[in-house]
Amino acid sequence: MENIELQNGSFREPLLEYVKKKYKTEPDYPWKKYQGNAVLRHEDNNKWYGLIMSVERNKLGLFGDGFTDVVNVKCSDQMLHDMLIQQDGYIPGYHMNKRSWITVLLDGTVAFEEICGIVDGSYEETAS
Repeated sequence: MENIELQNGSFREPLLEYVKKKYKTEPDYPWKKYQGNAVLRHEDNNKWYGLIMSVERNKLGLFGDGFTDVVNVKCSDQMLHDMLIQQDGYIPGYHMNKRSWITVLLDGTVAFEEICGIVDGSYEETAS
C-alpha cells in the first residue's frame, strides 16, 4: 500500500477512496442533520460495515476543542476488541453497541494501513 498522507488532518477522504476502490462502496449520507456522516454498506445485504463521522472531541473523552473524524467498525471478537480499545486511537463504539463496535480516530493516531485492516475485518464480519 502506498504512503497515504492526512488530508486536512484526517484520513477520511483516503479511507473513502480505499473502500470505493476495494469494495466499490459509495458512501450513503442518510441524515439531513448530520450531512457529513457517511454509512459504508454492503451492496448485497445493505448491512453497515462502517460509519464515518465528525464528532466533538470532548464527547469521545479526548482533550481539546473542536471535532475529529472517526470511523466506527464492527469487531465482535471480544479479545481483539478489548486489546484494541487499550491502544491510542481506539475507543469503544461511539453511538453503537460498545461490545461489538469500535471507534477509530482518523487523525493520524492510527496508521492508515492499520485502519484499512480494521475496516477490512468489519467488511468480512458483516458479509452475507
